[in-house]
Amino acid sequence: MQKIIVYTIFIVLSLVNKVVAQESKGTNSNRIKKIEKRKEELQSKKNQLVSFGKKVEEISLAMEYLLAREKGELKVVVDSLEHAHNSNTISKEQLKELKQIEAEKTAKKIELGLEKYNSKLDSLIQNKVEIGSKEIIRKLDTINGKKVIVYSKKFNTTHYDVPSFKIYKSDSDEIERKSKRTTSQFVFAFGLNNAIPKDGDLENSDFRVWGSHFYEWGLTYNTRIFKNHNLVHAKYGLSVMYNNLRPTDNRYFQKNGDQTLLATSSFDLQESRLRNVYLAVPFHIEFDFSPKKTSKDGTSSYFRTHESIRLGIGGYGGVRVKSKQLIHYEENGDKEKTKQKGDFNVTDFNYGLSTYVGYKAISLYCKYDMNPMFKKNSDINHVPLNNVSFGIRWDWN
Repeated sequence: MQKIIVYTIFIVLSLVNKVVAQESKGTNSNRIKKIEKRKEELQSKKNQLVSFGKKVEEISLAMEYLLAREKGELKVVVDSLEHAHNSNTISKEQLKELKQIEAEKTAKKIELGLEKYNSKLDSLIQNKVEIGSKEIIRKLDTINGKKVIVYSKKFNTTHYDVPSFKIYKSDSDEIERKSKRTTSQFVFAFGLNNAIPKDGDLENSDFRVWGSHFYEWGLTYNTRIFKNHNLVHAKYGLSVMYNNLRPTDNRYFQKNGDQTLLATSSFDLQESRLRNVYLAVPFHIEFDFSPKKTSKDGTSSYFRTHESIRLGIGGYGGVRVKSKQLIHYEENGDKEKTKQKGDFNVTDFNYGLSTYVGYKAISLYCKYDMNPMFKKNSDINHVPLNNVSFGIRWDWN
């Protein structure tokens, strides 16, 4: 009887041990499967992040390359035309006309190219936000009452600065690149635009003060003049300027030979606007009061830009690439829209003075064309008009 009890206990213990071992094996197996699944998820996530960052970098580099390439190609063509003129192959009038044609081609290529890349970038970011990515941060900021949306990212110390088209692979990479002697910025500006008589004022302007606007965007480079001092910088680059003028008193621009007049319309004009587009090269001496930085370990120091108050004084020179007048009115209950393209006797080249003052990336911006807007003997009411603009400017470093 005792033997039977001993055998029974032994058999039960063996069965219990076998069941426990199987359960333990199953638990370990499930745990291993979960770990492997987590690894696969992390790897997939990492691949997605690398792919996203690569696409953003490709787009931003393509945009910078587009501006540099078109600028270089235009310079080659202009130099060739100048050589042909100096060799008496083409006349001065032909040189001027050919320069205008080439400048218009370049501006059109830049405009179409950047629109394509902007669409790709917007689509890429929107898709990343919609799938619930926790790496892309969509921040809503308010500057002078205007809402500004900024996309940024920080994952494993990688930074995506979308407004300036920059990607920083680490904190040290960001510090190193931002403290270089020469840095680059994407510039955007907008505000009020007008054309006033010499020694005149805006109160007597023939154009709507609050209805006429300007826009400007481009790429600039900022070079620190002194190696061991951060105050003085040279700022230069390439910009596209849009100057819009809306006449007052239901008037529009009318070209009559070498004269450009403001004519009163028999229709009730809902929109009357002349837009002049310029490809310009700005140059400023910038005073940047950003203080010297010290590394976390205190062993070294470096300079940064756009970290404090900034003041820029300089000018610009450019070539007109397009002029267009937009007229909207209503006739017999039907809404009509007219687009008129031509030179409207607007000068082919412009140059002027500009200045800005601000804090960090944002600043107040003013520019003034020193040359009359219209050609000789074609100014409104035979009075020379000079274009003037005032607005807000962003320099994304």
